[in-house]
Amino acid sequence: MIPACIEIPAGRSVRGGGPDDKFVNATELPRGEIVIDQPFRMSICPITVEDWQAWKQNGRGDCNPELPVTRVSWFDAVGYCEWLTEKSGKIWRLPTESEWEYACRGGTETPFHTGMMIETAQANFLYSEDGRRVGPGQLLPVGCYDANPFGLHDMHGNVSEWTADNWRSNWSDEAVGDDTRRVVRGGAWDYLPRMLRSSWRDALRPETRRDNLGFRVVTECRCAH
Repeated sequence: MIPACIEIPAGRSVRGGGPDDKFVNATELPRGEIVIDQPFRMSICPITVEDWQAWKQNGRGDCNPELPVTRVSWFDAVGYCEWLTEKSGKIWRLPTESEWEYACRGGTETPFHTGMMIETAQANFLYSEDGRRVGPGQLLPVGCYDANPFGLHDMHGNVSEWTADNWRSNWSDEAVGDDTRRVVRGGAWDYLPRMLRSSWRDALRPETRRDNLGFRVVTECRCAH
């Protein structure tokens, strides 16, 4: 019932786009710092069809159980976390945007945790930057690619992932939150590499469901009271 998780250590990391990244846009600036005061546990992979069916028995039965679950809204993802909390006795939730980027980077400062570039042998994406089809062109079972330095799979590509946060248009202190949209991270199987970068951000209405959109979960490193 509990998705496989790994502990993400406390620490500091960069946040946002770097000066050597030609694909940085205004939503990823200004570059700053993420501070994680306490370790937390994060699911090693996006929540799978099998994980989902432990909660919702109906639907998705025609899918490979090892595929990431998709076509789930932000509300659905929160509902799964609430169910997991009730069943496990630990508090489960969606990661914050900062937790997600910190975990994705795994201590790196480059556009991808793989370095300045990412290849089709390292993540599931469809197009090269010049528009050629180079990837599988479909969802793949979780864990098909090597893990990042923190031991997490599929932080780049396969499915984009909901986070807990309301959208902010940039990282400045003056940016106002928009409670009609939620932040999405990570890029997906049908994207260009630039949309898989650790700093890439997007916003969707929380009722949105897509075939390239899933989520992963986190819990504190202590029991709920």
